[in-house]
Amino acid sequence: MERKYQGHAVGIDLGTTYSCVAVWHEQHCRVEIIHNDQGNRTTPSFVAFTKDQRLIGEAAKNQAAANPQNTVFDAKRLIGRKFSDPIVQEDILLWPFKVIAGDNDRPMIMVKYKDQEKQLYAEEVSSMVLTKMREIAETYLESPVENAVVTVPAYFSDSQRKATIDAGVIAGLNVMRVMNEPTAAAIAYGLDKITGCVGERNILVFDLGGGTFDVSILTIKDNVFQVKATAGNTHLGGEDFDNRMVNYFVQEFKRKNKVDISGNSRALTRLRTACERAKRSLSFLVTATVEVDSLFQGIDFSSSINRAKFDEMNMDLFNECMKIVESCLTDAKMDKSRIDDVVLVGGSSRIPKVQQLLQEFFNGKELCKSINPDEAVAYGAAVQAALLSEGVMTVPNLVLQDVTPLSLGRSTHGDIMGVVIPRNTCIPVKKTVSYSSTKDNQTTDKIKVYEGERTRASDNNLLGSFTLSGIPPGPRGSHLSNVCFAIDENGVLTVSAYNNVSGVSKKIRISNHRDRLSSEEIKKLIQEAENYQNEDKKFLRKAKAMNALDFYIYKMRNALKKEDINQKLSCQEIEIIESTIAVITNLIDENNQEVEIDVLEDHLKGLKSTMEDILAKTI
Repeated sequence: MERKYQGHAVGIDLGTTYSCVAVWHEQHCRVEIIHNDQGNRTTPSFVAFTKDQRLIGEAAKNQAAANPQNTVFDAKRLIGRKFSDPIVQEDILLWPFKVIAGDNDRPMIMVKYKDQEKQLYAEEVSSMVLTKMREIAETYLESPVENAVVTVPAYFSDSQRKATIDAGVIAGLNVMRVMNEPTAAAIAYGLDKITGCVGERNILVFDLGGGTFDVSILTIKDNVFQVKATAGNTHLGGEDFDNRMVNYFVQEFKRKNKVDISGNSRALTRLRTACERAKRSLSFLVTATVEVDSLFQGIDFSSSINRAKFDEMNMDLFNECMKIVESCLTDAKMDKSRIDDVVLVGGSSRIPKVQQLLQEFFNGKELCKSINPDEAVAYGAAVQAALLSEGVMTVPNLVLQDVTPLSLGRSTHGDIMGVVIPRNTCIPVKKTVSYSSTKDNQTTDKIKVYEGERTRASDNNLLGSFTLSGIPPGPRGSHLSNVCFAIDENGVLTVSAYNNVSGVSKKIRISNHRDRLSSEEIKKLIQEAENYQNEDKKFLRKAKAMNALDFYIYKMRNALKKEDINQKLSCQEIEIIESTIAVITNLIDENNQEVEIDVLEDHLKGLKSTMEDILAKTI
């Protein structure tokens, strides 16, 4: 029986470019997508650092062009990866912020904060976005939020899933479940289909987001959502389309003006923003304009791009999406004629050419566009969060059966990948395989755990290793060990080994291998996150005090301009007001930023008592 969690629980879609948070509203028996402080239902996954403060979400994205080197985005593309990964090396060339190799080849993001250099893990940046989403939920619910279901691409590896859980821990969240994005979207689509669904219904979820692409095939029968197969690419999405457009216009600017802007991060950031806007426009217009005033060295840039050109420059990526759809059908052992619904999820699924290719692939079948592609994943995650929460009575009693995206196994004699759990196996799952010795008098068994689809074990991704010792010696072919692979509902792996004769055993939760943060590092980052929050609160207190003082000065100056008020005040009182205006103006001057918060708040208290007494005489 699944454990039930107490307190409010939310669903968070932690996206590459935008994130979204939702909650099950028990009174109305439906999911509420929660809007942020700007009134928007999705929040940019951006974090920015300035000499004064840290910004997250809308505020961070809005100042990106002015502060490109210290505005971090795409943390999801780094999470759980190594610095030497070719994908990371490719991305570094496109980002305005600096990424270097840290301990154990982990990528570290370099920023300047309060005139000091800081190094950040991708998990730390993602935790800041999760913190923002939690705060958005707490404002809406008017109570603390500790529990959350966080979504990840279905094709995320074991280390990427664990790194996402780490990010949640650093953000002060109890991650109840890591949920695959297409499965969450299928719930959003299928929730109203359950009651009217007779027999089985096969759904293909086509999830093309800002940075990742997933395809999942699910079967809905009664209240059971069973994933049959999943496929995808954790490095394919809307940002890749943006990059193609940026490169195209960089060359056009160079051709027209004989100037190369490819090394100027501010110009590229402004151009990228214009390209993203144009890409969105091309979803409903045939031609879009890209205009940036004073793009570089005072030169204005104005150009246009039509839908045909956009399709041409991205056609190889669109075709890659169709190949992945075909691969997923093959893994599910299902013909495309058996798919009842093709559901579009993710902002990039709005691209007309993508929809056209998908519709042609399914022989003209109408695509399902009934759910909001930006919100569907958070919607499904909120339903899952409610299912795992204590005392939520109105949520439908769904059964979710997901699959593991990659094969898991161990290295066997001759560096052969001995698959224990094949990809697309339903989870949670536990499988045990018995191994024999490969030489005489073998007393140890070195177990190297891998994930991947290559025949040679070392060509796959090493998750961790351990050695089972104390095995009684015997001739070659004797019983060596029983090795058990267990995957929990989050897709996280535990491996254990046992020798029948001696009774020795060993277990590893692949939790602190070199690609992950250690428990000490996580504790340190939790402390840093608290420090950031304290600094943010301090900055907000200071800003509020300065704004209040500024408002008082405004009121006093206006009061002194009125003749009838001047006549009611003595010369001494007018002098006090003018003197106070001068002191406060100096305090809140832009060049006097070092003034302490307590000093500002003390002046504010004094103003409230002194000035209100004086101004009361004028009424």
